[in-house]
Amino acid sequence: MFNLAVPWWELVLRGVVVYALLIILLRMTGKRQIGQLSPFDLVLLLILSNSVQNSMNAGDNSLIGGLISAVTLVVLNYLVGLVTFKSRKLEEIVEGRPQVLIHEGKLFEDVMLDAKLTQHELDCALRQAGYFAIEEVKLAILENNGGISAQGYSEKQSADSQLKKASLKRPFN
Repeated sequence: MFNLAVPWWELVLRGVVVYALLIILLRMTGKRQIGQLSPFDLVLLLILSNSVQNSMNAGDNSLIGGLISAVTLVVLNYLVGLVTFKSRKLEEIVEGRPQVLIHEGKLFEDVMLDAKLTQHELDCALRQAGYFAIEEVKLAILENNGGISAQGYSEKQSADSQLKKASLKRPFN
């Protein structure tokens, strides 16, 4: 239970290597994978976590070995968060940067292709933001977390906000 099959530093090193590899792999899969988790993506992540378990623990099933691996991953995650907070360049490398998908009603298909974002996924995100055609969108941005922020033209926004204000008004008694 408490006897390690490998030295503690090997568990730490294995955790660092696996963590770095997974960050690289997840960054390569595109932003939508992180921000919009489908059932397929969830299954993939569960299988992926199981597949790297043995490479992290080197067959060590002791309590101490598991705790060392867990602490290593949590500390690494904290350090990556800290470093990306302090360095804009490293933040861009690790997390990416927002990308313009639509500008003045014009869709940038190359950005969609790079992000592995389908037309269906874009249409769904735009509908959720209240837009049913690309031409209605002044600016749409694919955020670092995989979400899509959309802004329409001011006439539509002011009409929408006036409609919301009108529906919220209550007569005084």
